[in-house]
Amino acid sequence: MEESTVRDVETGSETGGEDALVGNVNKLMVSPPGYAGALRKGHLVFDACFESGNLGRVDYISEFEFDLFIRPDTCNPRFRVWFNFTVENVRETQRVIFNVVNFSKTKSLYRDGMSPVVKSTSRPKWQRLPAKNVYYYRCPDHRRNYVMSFAFCFDREDDVYQFAYCYPYTYSRLQHYLASLERRNLPYLQREQLGLSVQQRQLDLLTITNYQHQSPEREKKLVFLTARVHPGESPASFICQGVIDFLVSQHPVAQILRDHVIFKIVPMLNPDGVYLGNYRCSLMGFDLNRHWQDPSPWAHPTLHAVKQLIVQMNQDPRVSLEFYIDVHAHSTMLNGFMYGNVFEDEERVQRQAVFPRLLCQNAPDFSFSNTSFNRDVVKAGTGRRFLGGLLDDTSYCYTLEVSFYSYMTAGSTAPVPYTEETYMKLGRNVARTFLDYYKLNNLIKDNIPAHLQCSEMKFHTGNGNGKGNGRDTSDREREKSQGVGH
Repeated sequence: MEESTVRDVETGSETGGEDALVGNVNKLMVSPPGYAGALRKGHLVFDACFESGNLGRVDYISEFEFDLFIRPDTCNPRFRVWFNFTVENVRETQRVIFNVVNFSKTKSLYRDGMSPVVKSTSRPKWQRLPAKNVYYYRCPDHRRNYVMSFAFCFDREDDVYQFAYCYPYTYSRLQHYLASLERRNLPYLQREQLGLSVQQRQLDLLTITNYQHQSPEREKKLVFLTARVHPGESPASFICQGVIDFLVSQHPVAQILRDHVIFKIVPMLNPDGVYLGNYRCSLMGFDLNRHWQDPSPWAHPTLHAVKQLIVQMNQDPRVSLEFYIDVHAHSTMLNGFMYGNVFEDEERVQRQAVFPRLLCQNAPDFSFSNTSFNRDVVKAGTGRRFLGGLLDDTSYCYTLEVSFYSYMTAGSTAPVPYTEETYMKLGRNVARTFLDYYKLNNLIKDNIPAHLQCSEMKFHTGNGNGKGNGRDTSDREREKSQGVGH
């Protein structure tokens, strides 16, 4: 864990400006200026020296108000978004206002009703704060930076309260989850260590397929999925777990997919960044999703290992690498949606749009109208762009994005905030969409049970009326005009 920042909070002096923040607060007792007596109830104690924790500094404004500074990503002062900290030694009914004063982004879903998540010792399930208690505004007192202020009332003196930007999903949580999968001794699941991070954390690779069903002469279809290249984008881990949970289940769709497809999944591409509580970067301050073109084995070892494996599989004539999907979370958009690549060949463009359209039918929170295809220069080093250029024209590379906050469904008037469970449900719907895709292309047609023959049936979450309630009006209009559907 990083060293805590050294400073004298009582007198308000600092060892440097906010850019000098390099460590997390460590059981920091914040008492009124000039106070020298014993710690009293209501003198809050802040801590972020734990896994995925982030809080760099706390300034006492008044008994009821505190300015909070996000610690920038390690070795990269540009990124200050993720926070995750605890507060204890509270007084019952104590009301406070916390101002998070040094966000590096201006646009934010806080403008649209997003709120931080909170849990406490006696209520261990994360919940969102009421949106009416959250304000996001440009503040003249803080170099006109955007500030997110939230009001909170502590109600139980013995509880430790934890606040975070979004539901945390730590490196340790992933390790426990993968260990529990291994203990099930599933014949179609293999876990291996693909490499190690700079700080020697494990880079896990899962392979999910029915090995008995793979005949040597038949070309193997392969789907490759990665998540958490950006460590603060924790919803990506819930989606990834939803994909895995579905693919290893006894659901008939999962059984058919395992018979016909090899799934390779790297659930956490940037384990050091996740562990350290960074938002965007690795330990050494690199945005790994800009280094796919030439990753260094010592500076970007996890990326280097994954790229090596993908290149090697792509050169294997017995393997057809059909999909690469990199999972992210988005800080300004609603719903789930995808980014794809731009091609000159119109027929390839249409083929690339098929998977997101099918996902729309299965997931009420997925939006085709937010899905876009681009070739921005700034995105050239991303997995989607680099692998889109490397792989042949039968392969599809996507970034799957999901909102940090909420989704709108067709016909809904208010956004529905995401929960850990609804993020996982989107993952399950992504997994089952592969069967729709392969049936549509006549690549899977043998031994499908009758009740699964129609790709409109059984795949819907939500109202189950088969109308693809993930689509909005513009989605349906676009489908009509382009003549693309099932």
